[in-house]
Amino acid sequence: MITIVGATGNVGGKIADILVKKGERVRLVARSASQLRQRVGKNAEAFAGDALNTEFLTKTFKDSDAVFTMIPPKPKADRFMEYAEKMSQSIASALEAANVKCVVNLSSIGADLPDGTGPIVGLHNQEERLNKIKRLNVLHLRPGTFMENLLMNVDLIRSKGIVGSPIRGDFRFPLIATKDIAAFAANCLVQPDFTGSSVQYLLGQRDLSMIEATEIIGWKINEPGLAYVMFPFDEAGKGLIAGGLSPDVSRLYVEMSKAFNEGRIKYEPRSPENTTPTSFEEFCDEVFVPVFMKKKAA
Repeated sequence: MITIVGATGNVGGKIADILVKKGERVRLVARSASQLRQRVGKNAEAFAGDALNTEFLTKTFKDSDAVFTMIPPKPKADRFMEYAEKMSQSIASALEAANVKCVVNLSSIGADLPDGTGPIVGLHNQEERLNKIKRLNVLHLRPGTFMENLLMNVDLIRSKGIVGSPIRGDFRFPLIATKDIAAFAANCLVQPDFTGSSVQYLLGQRDLSMIEATEIIGWKINEPGLAYVMFPFDEAGKGLIAGGLSPDVSRLYVEMSKAFNEGRIKYEPRSPENTTPTSFEEFCDEVFVPVFMKKKAA
């Protein structure tokens, strides 16, 4: 039995689909019963509930051969770091109580740093907490920035004809498709041959700057003059709040952007082991363009 926390999310949902197609028995954990219901089948059972409830989470982890863990996003949290800390404690306590032996944990580049990286600090703390559990074999996945995050620019392109963020336009960093993270995680869950505490970076197909990514998006949506604009931090924060984030989560995302711009968030050199197959061009064809065209038509 493989248990997946966040089984309706960008990564967890894709892991679930991969494992079900492989014929693996999976236990799906998420807040939404209605979304989980769509995935229930012969090999998939659903557990809807709040992962902050340690007793509930312990029941879902019981008799699991491997568990996929993550801190579910909470974009409207008034105090996000407090939420992340409580979630981390609940997950760790449930893993211990259920005597789980193998965990694949979703973390991020920058999780080696203890502060100054916005929401990534919560992932650093999660890694540290899981590393302290006796007899637990845990593999921390540290992927680059999700390509899917750029979908937040669809409305901006339609309303103002630009792509924008507080990230420096010329700063090159790893972008990765979530389906590649899911494929790697699924393989590790089926064959958990890792021992102790270890880290695996996942850096996408290549590093890109926001200027380069914007140019590719422009060509793909037939707007070759599409421009990238770096927003001032205060303006970016206001825009994130207008987009639905809480003031605290907005502040943390701005802090993370500063850490990127200052070169504080680092990762290991690119290699065949940490390079994943999906290019940004492929992502645009498969995901970005369909989303953009659907909204444009609407």
